[in-house]
Amino acid sequence: MSTFKFPVINSLLHSELRLKIMVALDSLQSADFMYLCEITDSTRGNLSIQLATLKEAGYIEVSKTGVGRLSRTTCSITQKGHEALQFYEEGLRRMFEQRIPDQDVEEKQSC
Repeated sequence: MSTFKFPVINSLLHSELRLKIMVALDSLQSADFMYLCEITDSTRGNLSIQLATLKEAGYIEVSKTGVGRLSRTTCSITQKGHEALQFYEEGLRRMFEQRIPDQDVEEKQSC
C-alpha cells in the first residue's frame, strides 16, 4: 500500500474568480469593487457573491463608504486570506513538482 498522498488544495480558492480576487488583493492590498469587476472580467452580481463567500471565510474585509450612487466598496485581504493563498500556491507547486511513486504489480491489479 502506498503512503503517497497529494497535497490538500483549498477548494474555496480553487474557483477561478475567487482566485483572481485573492491574487489581486494580495498584490494590491486593497481594491475598489469596480476595479475588481474590471480586472476579473466579472459581472457585478457574480463578483458580489464571490466577495461575500471570501468575506464569510475571513479571507477578505469589505468596507463601504458613502450613500446611494456615491457609495464606494473597497475590499482588502486579511492575514488569514494571505496565509490561505500562500498555502494554496505551495500546495499546487508541490503537486506539480513531486513525483508519484511507481506502483507494485499487485497494487496495479487491485484497482
